[in-house]
Amino acid sequence: MEKNAKIYIAGHRGMVGSAIHRKLQQEGYTNFVVRTSKELDLRNQQAVADFFEAEKPDYVFLAAAKVGGIVANNTYRADFLYENLAIQNNVIHSAYSAGVKKLMFLGSSCIYPKLAPQPLKEEYLLSGFLEPTNEPYAIAKIAGIKMCEAYRAQYGCDFISAMPTNLYGPNDNYDLQNSHVLPAMIRKFHEAKTNGTPSVTLWGTGSPMREFLHADDLAAACLYLMENYSEPELVNVGTGTDVTIKELAETVKEVVGFEGELIWDTSKPDGTPRKLMDVSKLHAAGWQHTIELADGIALAYQDFLENHNTLRL
Repeated sequence: MEKNAKIYIAGHRGMVGSAIHRKLQQEGYTNFVVRTSKELDLRNQQAVADFFEAEKPDYVFLAAAKVGGIVANNTYRADFLYENLAIQNNVIHSAYSAGVKKLMFLGSSCIYPKLAPQPLKEEYLLSGFLEPTNEPYAIAKIAGIKMCEAYRAQYGCDFISAMPTNLYGPNDNYDLQNSHVLPAMIRKFHEAKTNGTPSVTLWGTGSPMREFLHADDLAAACLYLMENYSEPELVNVGTGTDVTIKELAETVKEVVGFEGELIWDTSKPDGTPRKLMDVSKLHAAGWQHTIELADGIALAYQDFLENHNTLRL
């Protein structure tokens, strides 16, 4: 990408979009076009088409999405399917119509079958049943991947898809009803520590295994792929290592400094038993993560302490 190219970051105020914005600024990119959701409703087809016609960005990072954890995904199933399909349909098609040079579509590791072999290889897509609790979100993201492939095949668009693993970092969502597991733990342990609560209760058995990538590492990978990757196939973005939810909880507990008891509510669902990305394609392309989990959690907790009143609590 040229340093003066016009770059549109869809979802620039979210955790992923803001990380991409920061990384691009650090690397000397200056010509950004951004809109808040109030300024541009990406679910509105005509509004998105008018925006692309007026601004004509050179490059697009599609990081906007309706996201959430198990509770949100399972409760608002229609919203997750409809809104994510609308957002990506409108942005991807308008990017084609406006002659965008390159677009990156960001998906999620939940696109892979629930019981797919581990670690998850890119070719496992559509090889089995999805995890039921987040199936609508996963189906929307799969449609986005296939849309990028189809526009490349039919129109020659340089549209690529990257599938991040579980993410955390600055500008995360700490709402206990809608957040992912790691930020929810940070908030729970912090509030228990602050309030002198003797114990913290977490969902499930603690046995599922998950991989976590800091948002700043994802942003670095996104820039690297935009500059060095141009293939129809999706590419996984992660660390290639995982931990149990129990191990994660113990690490967060230690970082936050909570000294009480940890209780597991085994009546609640665990979700997918394991989700570890095979990142051999990404490593072969020349990129690896730099922020290790314990260090990243410490950075995330510091961000929570400094900014949680202004975040989406």
